Amino acid sequence: MEKKLTPEHLKLATLESQGLTQNIPFGTGKTAVLNALEHLGYIQIDTLSMVERAHHHTLWTRIPDFKADYLEDLIEERKVFEYWFHAASYLPMKDFRYVLPQMLSIKRGESPYYNADPKVMSYVTDMIRNEGPKRARDFENENQKGGSWWNWKPAKLALERLFMQGDLMISGRSGMQKTYDLAERVLPSSIDTTEPAPLELAEYLVKTNLRAYGFTTVKQITHLRKGNELKKNVSQVLKNMLEEGSIAHVKTEGLSSVFVRNDLPEKIYDFQDPHIRLLSPFDNAIIHRDRIRQIFDFDFRLECYTPKEKRQYGYFCLPILFGDQFIGRVDCKAHRKEKKFELIHLHIENSAIDLELWLTPFVETVKRFAVFNGCEFLVLNKVSPSKLSTVIKKELSRVRFKK
Repeated sequence: MEKKLTPEHLKLATLESQGLTQNIPFGTGKTAVLNALEHLGYIQIDTLSMVERAHHHTLWTRIPDFKADYLEDLIEERKVFEYWFHAASYLPMKDFRYVLPQMLSIKRGESPYYNADPKVMSYVTDMIRNEGPKRARDFENENQKGGSWWNWKPAKLALERLFMQGDLMISGRSGMQKTYDLAERVLPSSIDTTEPAPLELAEYLVKTNLRAYGFTTVKQITHLRKGNELKKNVSQVLKNMLEEGSIAHVKTEGLSSVFVRNDLPEKIYDFQDPHIRLLSPFDNAIIHRDRIRQIFDFDFRLECYTPKEKRQYGYFCLPILFGDQFIGRVDCKAHRKEKKFELIHLHIENSAIDLELWLTPFVETVKRFAVFNGCEFLVLNKVSPSKLSTVIKKELSRVRFKK
């Protein structure tokens, strides 16, 4: 089945599927966190802390009452686990079996990474089995013991290898400090640990992408996943779904071989009261840069890994979504000790939208985000274009925080 859709339809597909067209798309509280994870498939973990970390930020965007404790509780309750999706991620425990192919591949030595010493791996495993869960820092002083034949770096590498091959799992966190335990002591007994067949894995990836984005391509499904066999299996799954009528092959300007869910709404979403959303650079909605550029005409790239002199926008910019359009980005930093939220440089790139339409919701969202970051006042340094600076600074100066 083949049909034509406009880019506006595909915008709607992404925003609705990502939970970005409603105020409370997944409910509230801890239950909402699990609902969001099971719907989106994963949430990327990141160590950068210019603002609240990406995994918390992404969930807060969709869950207004989100608290970091909810995520930590779900790990301890064994409803969520950590592993690799296309990057380090939180995943729903019910999907555990779909990471087994990667775990077993690493265990067989098919990866050029994680080349840990087998003797150190054995020592680390025995220590955790006999003494209980351990953090990497628990091994820091082992090299000072008389007769030790290893030190902290080999132990840390052993922990990572044992984790990546599935012998260890992360049983809890304190901030970014991970605690490792034996997988057999972390996995619930009810979880299916049967390795999926290659075609079954491809079906999981296809359906996860379609559920989370509304439409997809083979390239997006296999993003950062190597192997021609996977592409072949993904194509076969898509062909099967086309034949059964659950998806359609879509023609749209600038894109080819797009597959869309047939249950998407026919009408364009009418944003009667559009909201501003400050997205994390690692948000699921924008992680596929090609998709965002083609569908939203917004070219976004995180520049913290770019040399300072080559940055166009700033170190850690957050995309600004207004309704169904990206109107710009803002380089931010939360100074938590001073309780100051700094807008280093606000870039407004879509001048076609009247300032009066988005300024009030922008200020409200910035205030909420500052509170989420533990801050109590705002500072705006620079605006581009500069002609907007006076009116935006004036509006921000009116913000008052509760003491």
